[in-house]
Amino acid sequence: MKQRFSSLDVKVVAHELSEALVSLRLANIYDLNSKILLLKFAKPDNRQQVLIESGFRCHLTDFARAAAPAPSNFVSRLRKFIKTRRVTKVSQIGTDRIIEFQFSDGAYCLYLEFFASGNIILTDSELKILTLLRIVPEGESQEPQKVGSTYNLENRQNYAGVPPLTKDRLRTALSTAAERAIAKKGNKKKGSDELRRGLATTITELPPALVEHVFRLTNFDPTKKLSEILDNETLLDELFRTLQQARSILDEFTNLPTSKGYIIAKPYPHAAETTADGEAIKADKTKGLLYEDFQPFSPKQFEDDPTCQILAFDGYNKTVDEFFSSLEGQRLESKLHEREATAKRKLEAARQDQAKRLEGLQEIQMLNLRKAAAIEANVERVQEAMDAINGLLRQGMDWEDVNKLVEREQKQHNPVAEIIKLPMRLSQGIITLLVGEEEEEDAEADVKYDFDYESEEETAEDTKIDKAKSVDKRLEVDIDLKITPWNNAREYYEQKRTAAGKEKKTIHQSAMALKNTEQKIAEDLRKGLKQEKPVLQPIRKPMWFEKFTWFISSDGYLVLGGRDAQQNEILYKRYLRKGDVYVHADMHGASSVVIKNNPKTPDAPIPPSTLAQAGNLSVCCSNAWDSKAGMGAWWVNADQVSKTAPAGEYLQVGSFMVRGKRNALPPALLMLGFGLLFKISEQSKAKHVKHRLYDTANTTGAPSESAASELEGRDLTSKSEERPADEAEASEESDDEDHEDDDNRANPLQSKALCQKDIRNSESPKVPELPSDELAQLQVTEEAPQATEEEKKAEDSDDEEYMKEDNDYVPPSTLAPSRSGTPSTSQPTKTPLKRGQKNKAKRIAAKYKDQDEDDRALMETLLGVTAARQKAEAEATAKAQREAEAAAQRERRLQQQERSKKQIAEHEEIRRMMLEEGVEMLEESEAMEMTSFDSLVGTPLPGDEILEIIPVCAPWNALAKMKYKAKLQPGNTKKGKAVKEIVERWRVGASKKNVIDESAADPEKMWPREVELIKGLKVEEAYNCVPVGKVTVMMSGGTGGVGGSLSSKGGGGPGKGKGGHRGQKKK
Repeated sequence: MKQRFSSLDVKVVAHELSEALVSLRLANIYDLNSKILLLKFAKPDNRQQVLIESGFRCHLTDFARAAAPAPSNFVSRLRKFIKTRRVTKVSQIGTDRIIEFQFSDGAYCLYLEFFASGNIILTDSELKILTLLRIVPEGESQEPQKVGSTYNLENRQNYAGVPPLTKDRLRTALSTAAERAIAKKGNKKKGSDELRRGLATTITELPPALVEHVFRLTNFDPTKKLSEILDNETLLDELFRTLQQARSILDEFTNLPTSKGYIIAKPYPHAAETTADGEAIKADKTKGLLYEDFQPFSPKQFEDDPTCQILAFDGYNKTVDEFFSSLEGQRLESKLHEREATAKRKLEAARQDQAKRLEGLQEIQMLNLRKAAAIEANVERVQEAMDAINGLLRQGMDWEDVNKLVEREQKQHNPVAEIIKLPMRLSQGIITLLVGEEEEEDAEADVKYDFDYESEEETAEDTKIDKAKSVDKRLEVDIDLKITPWNNAREYYEQKRTAAGKEKKTIHQSAMALKNTEQKIAEDLRKGLKQEKPVLQPIRKPMWFEKFTWFISSDGYLVLGGRDAQQNEILYKRYLRKGDVYVHADMHGASSVVIKNNPKTPDAPIPPSTLAQAGNLSVCCSNAWDSKAGMGAWWVNADQVSKTAPAGEYLQVGSFMVRGKRNALPPALLMLGFGLLFKISEQSKAKHVKHRLYDTANTTGAPSESAASELEGRDLTSKSEERPADEAEASEESDDEDHEDDDNRANPLQSKALCQKDIRNSESPKVPELPSDELAQLQVTEEAPQATEEEKKAEDSDDEEYMKEDNDYVPPSTLAPSRSGTPSTSQPTKTPLKRGQKNKAKRIAAKYKDQDEDDRALMETLLGVTAARQKAEAEATAKAQREAEAAAQRERRLQQQERSKKQIAEHEEIRRMMLEEGVEMLEESEAMEMTSFDSLVGTPLPGDEILEIIPVCAPWNALAKMKYKAKLQPGNTKKGKAVKEIVERWRVGASKKNVIDESAADPEKMWPREVELIKGLKVEEAYNCVPVGKVTVMMSGGTGGVGGSLSSKGGGGPGKGKGGHRGQKKK
């Protein structure tokens, strides 16, 4: 049986993995055991799971497997480096049995080795080992592998490329193989395999199985010797053409995205059959077959074998997955048989132990009965022996002398001494007599007449029966010298009666002990198989609406809720259509809920119960769940919700504008339920006659008018205003503005450009200064110092002339023109200098009149003035750059908002036209699944074919028709722990007696298929449907059946007893 990958398997699997995984991100890594890893890759609408067994296999899998409770150190290291990384390449290293996964364009590389003991190695871009599954020490032709060392790829098989297959290469390969065969001494293998072994070691790109296949296709004789082929040019040409055909077959495997796979199977008489628990279920074509091999081609050598059957599969990964999953099923089956055999052995040992105890007690009773009857039958001889011994003891004879005397009398054949067994226990006052069980009838009659005992007649009859069956005529009977023979017989009768009482107690206790042992062994068997049952459970493909918070109302309508702002946006843009209802609550964190109406009858009203349930879901998803303060929600029609914001405002992601009247809903109950839906086959749907949204009557009229009138009668006020749907504050716009906005929005002649222009005009006073002017100023200020340096000499000469003429020093700031926006009417005048400044200015001018620019620069450098000026200029430049970047960022943000507004306006226009025309925008797959709700039922009917199980969390009132449900209320238990508790109670309930209906006919009991699906339900995935964080589980004590046993019970009123209501006095 094939156990691990060959180089051909690695080539084909790597090619298919490259087609399936490139561009996907690594979602997470799990370890199933010390050698098997499970890698989950995902991107929107595409999820893949890769199973890696070090040294054996690597393939995509369609089966769910239980992961370890906590990750190992190796898996933790892998998660640290490559989790959330994108796969960019999957390939085979040369023709070796190594697969390479490249992440983030080669930043990290994961190498899987499928030779020897195998290994999983993670390296960086420079092939430095970051972590590995097992450390490999240095050995012959083996470099060490450890963290920090370099992973060498140069010595891998055909790493530089596969050389072309030529005739010269073939001749050289055969010559090399012939030399090796001659040089190898003690070769005891048959010569018929010489050619196969030679090709396998020299032309390594061709697997031996493929070579054997083409040998049979071309009718080439593989038993030819190497020397014979080398000497015969015709044989060499024929062999060359055969290997060329093998190369062409090898190249065909990578031409298509997927290649077919073939499994070679043989009859397996002990194949697993479908059990009551649904274990080891196989398809009809695989029943009674034992898988032996798998190849990407149909091997000719097995086609001619009548004992083999070849099974074809689409996709080589599916082939490998089916092959190894079958092996896992066989291992599971063997484990089941082994555990069951062990349990049977334990039970048999317990039964044998109890039987031995009972047999021992019965033997004791029979022996005591025989001894008593023997004493009664030989009472005179027993009396004579007792009198003789007692007489000797009364004479003061020593105990040893008494034994010697009896021994001497036995040698003389004294009849009294012959019935005494030596040595006697005179220290205890007991002697052992050898008495017979048979006597003359007259003696027995005398005994019956003289001995008055209530069980004498019964014991006499039993004694006669035992005498006829007994072989030994003499019994060893212990006689107490202190009492009479009759009392000795009575003692034995008492012992027999005591043993009979013990026997009765032992029988009763043994029955209870066996029952407890059976229960304990059965419980141990269930615990042992608890993790093994879901091994081969197929992965369920989630439906399109399961990414949202969802449920199906009691009236059959699909209700969708967003988990976050992004999902609220998706719900509005993709799923809110004509006839649908939008439900929300004015509380922080409340979810946007959409009720999907029948697309065939969009004008049909939504029932009030569905509206109330949707409102409950929206309120429960808000902060009201944690604060335990319930409030009412509200609902509007789909055409009242839009993303068009008022002028000057911008709606964030997940926020909407609601125009017109809001219809209030009654205060919501903070009560959810966790239940199970069953997906049934198409043939079973006809049996279920229920009210679904696609079975409603084709009624027309305003949407939800009847529901609105019914809810308005509950003294609930509604407000007519315009405000964002995610805020609790009311906007202060008048009714005229509402009508005006509605008219503008409904006018099909109003262009989108004008709307955007009005928005821009209304927002223009608030728009900050564009950064273009600042950038221009920044360039000017950078060029200004250069211009100043070029004109310094001219300015200095002018200053000198001015100083010569006027002899007054005027600071340059006073010569600068005024920057004030208001021009001055009077001529500018000099600022008069203060007292003493005029003379000081004259002295400074006289002191520095001979100083040139070089001297001034040198002095400024010495005094540090230049460094300070340069630092100030650098800081000013950096500040200007920061301000320019901030202004540019603000501009980009404004432009992005403008583009978003433009897109929203276009989407709103298209959506308005679609609402008027009633056109759907769903994808093809979603449109097909929109009509599949009839296949989801809460309580299956007898004869239904149950396909899958789907967990759901919904308002409690929506789960009225579900068979398996539990109530959830606000509490302190985490939702994962709560869901695990619920599922475990259902699983434990399935193990009780009279809970499972094997015929699947009683709806009040659990059915085998339901139990199988519940056992295969993964709790980690089940609690994702619960939209709240912490809960309290309300379940009754029962766990089997339906109604009150599986669902929760209400709190009820006050307790009642014989005396009436608690706390009341009797009248």
